[in-house]
Amino acid sequence: MSAGHEHHPGHDHGHSLHGHDHAHQHPLPDSSRAFVIGIWLNLGFVAIEAAGGIATGSLALLADAGHNLADVVGLLAAWGAVALGRRRPSGRRTYGLRRSSILIAVVNAVLLLVGMGALAWEAIGRMHAPATVPGLAIGLIALAGLVVNGATALLFRRGREHDLNRRAAFLHMVADAAVSAGVAVAGLVLWATGAAWIDPLVSLLIVAVVVWSTWGLLRDGLDLALDAVPAGVDADAVRAYLTALPDVVAVHDLHIWAMSTTETALTAHLVRPMREVDDALLVAAARDLRVRFHIAHATIQIEHGDPQHPCELSREGSI
Repeated sequence: MSAGHEHHPGHDHGHSLHGHDHAHQHPLPDSSRAFVIGIWLNLGFVAIEAAGGIATGSLALLADAGHNLADVVGLLAAWGAVALGRRRPSGRRTYGLRRSSILIAVVNAVLLLVGMGALAWEAIGRMHAPATVPGLAIGLIALAGLVVNGATALLFRRGREHDLNRRAAFLHMVADAAVSAGVAVAGLVLWATGAAWIDPLVSLLIVAVVVWSTWGLLRDGLDLALDAVPAGVDADAVRAYLTALPDVVAVHDLHIWAMSTTETALTAHLVRPMREVDDALLVAAARDLRVRFHIAHATIQIEHGDPQHPCELSREGSI
């Protein structure tokens, strides 16, 4: 781990120290290889499923193809986030390109909602006038989707405990495998019973599931884009931890926001009367913020609380 780097901001009564904790990290599998294989597997299946949906007239297959296409975009975004996160900051973009992963997530959610809306409109129309579709073909194509999604999930199984991108991809692919299984069952039931209304009903159920999950993605993406405290980070607990640090009597101008879909940053002013800057304290705080709150990029300013030179930010915009 490294000690903080001292800076001298405009307040002559304080010191700003920036802490990174470079603790030992678990070696991870090659993420790029898993993403590339997963993207090509799913992209190939999307083409097959969309072609099958058009050929058979099955809205359920088209809905699932749209869902899987969104998954391809999601995998591309996650892979891109990994690559962009490795780009070095520049003089103009001092945090690098990490936040592009947030923008990609928002755009992906909006496009998926629009596509699902169009499919829902068509499915509602077909509920009144169901079209005859080959249930066996639908079931077999969906079973292929179950295999593809299951295989893709296995690609991200190893290492997901220490990599949020891999964990998100794994859970998403498991959910997709479940959706494909549902379409397969519906296709086989349709083949056995000949009930044409099953296809538009299943497509509406898929649309509902996708919209429900996508709405959460859109909400979370907009929250991150607007610098909300990321989900899973308890701002009150963070403030309580900082206030409990040795000799700290007050905390102000505390901000917690997402640098990307996987990284969280923090800035705060700590008031420690008549105490010198303590690098050991800052290093320990950076480590604790990373381990306990998953905040890897912390910048903390130490102030003495001199009433003759009050901090201009002590009452502005903090949480």
